[in-house]
Amino acid sequence: MRLVKITERLLAAIPLMLGVAIIVFLFMRMTPGDPVDIMMGQSGAVTAGEIERLRSEFNLDKPLHEQLLLFLGGVARGDLGNSFQRQQPVTRLIAERLPATIELALGALIFGLLVAFPIGVISAVKQNSAIDRLSMAGAFLGISMPSFWLGILLIMLFSVNLKWLPVQGRIGSDIQLQVVTGFYTIDSILTGNWPAFISSLRHLILPSITLGAAVAAIIARVLRSSLLEILRSDYVKLARAKGASETRTVMKHALRNAMIPTVTVLGLQVGVLLGGNMIVEAVFGWPGLGRLVVDAIFNRDFPLVQGAVMVYALTFILANLIVDVLYTYLNPKIEM
Repeated sequence: MRLVKITERLLAAIPLMLGVAIIVFLFMRMTPGDPVDIMMGQSGAVTAGEIERLRSEFNLDKPLHEQLLLFLGGVARGDLGNSFQRQQPVTRLIAERLPATIELALGALIFGLLVAFPIGVISAVKQNSAIDRLSMAGAFLGISMPSFWLGILLIMLFSVNLKWLPVQGRIGSDIQLQVVTGFYTIDSILTGNWPAFISSLRHLILPSITLGAAVAAIIARVLRSSLLEILRSDYVKLARAKGASETRTVMKHALRNAMIPTVTVLGLQVGVLLGGNMIVEAVFGWPGLGRLVVDAIFNRDFPLVQGAVMVYALTFILANLIVDVLYTYLNPKIEM
């Protein structure tokens, strides 16, 4: 039954993805600036014939509705077109950069969870204590702090002053790594290249902290609020009356039910981590999809931006689907 529901949700995502494709196509065409002019640098040495040839090559000389039909036809075939600037298939460019973005997002998510869960649980159990107030103040600071500013502070402290961690990149320039999956930490383990593993891990630390700080703050606050409500419920009071220890009461009876709203926020944050890390990638010189999209936007590289936005939209859809599946495990009464 669950498999049928998942299949139905995936099929329902098709018209949503179609709508995203049409919207991003139209918005890119409404953006000021001509891709051919930008590519040619508006140089006087370029002839009108060369400009028209490029416009014809990119199908920019066709009416808007014909361009849209060509784009949607390519999407139906799994072909997102070729990048105007890089002259390579968009799917290949995204596939090359996506592992770096996913690796950074996972690093940020792991950091966020490792920080958020202890803080959220302890703050709820010790409500209004000094630990609770200090933790929530830190969470408020984590939400309020811009990621680019936090990233620069971390670079100044740990890279420039202490010289503990590298400033940018995914791996040291002197390290040779055989790429298998595109995830450097995993590839270094698979190939037994431990210097590469240490180097890739050191490069991952600062951007993961920068990107995961806001996630940790949000999850900690949501978990604390949910757990406070659950700890006042009758069945928790009954467990305490039966002599259950505080740790067992919190971990077995309260935390699972408090996880339901937390998982909702967590699912949304996964999509944000994958789609909203452009600034962090720029600060740390991380060669992920975010930096690629920023460059494509400035260059009016329509096919590349369209393909990347569709990947981001699909990420949010899958993240919400996973959250709904987790609901059914956390609370069997909930149906998809």
